Amino acid sequence: MRDISVREDHFRLLYDAHFDAVLGFALRRTDRPEDAADVTAETFLVAWRRLAHVPDGEAARPWLYGVARRTLANQRRGDGRRAALGDRLRQQLAHAVADLADEVAHRADVSAAMQRLSARDEEVLQLHLWEGLEAREIGEVLGLPGTVVRPRLSRARARLRELLGNDPPPAGHLPGEPVPTSPKEELR
Repeated sequence: MRDISVREDHFRLLYDAHFDAVLGFALRRTDRPEDAADVTAETFLVAWRRLAHVPDGEAARPWLYGVARRTLANQRRGDGRRAALGDRLRQQLAHAVADLADEVAHRADVSAAMQRLSARDEEVLQLHLWEGLEAREIGEVLGLPGTVVRPRLSRARARLRELLGNDPPPAGHLPGEPVPTSPKEELR
């Protein structure tokens, strides 16, 4: 118990004598006061852990400055690694995600069309399109057999395509041919 008390007293004296100097050292070498506070805290943490290695008297200040200097170097290396990682992620994201403007407009159209569907159709489509579930899985969520969900999903898709104006071309239609717009044209 006595050793702990002596150790705490020794550290308290070291801290009181050199805190302002170490904080000033860190403030002059960082851009943000928060970073200086982190460096100072880490420096005194190292001093606590290595209290037996801290020189006595005025020789403690240069020792603490050395610890603070290494702490700053570690902090800068970490900042550099985080910045490099952020740059890499931004580049990868730019390649992976195309311009979102068209997608946002399309999503707005789809969302507006979905709201015009019945609640039942909307729920089935949300589970399929947004959650990526297949008919069997949708059936599990809704408590229905897959044989009921499959045609419901098919009809809901058809209604959504109709609302969006994305009807698929009729069977037998060749790409590049004009799509007939009325039953009469289909008969020609």
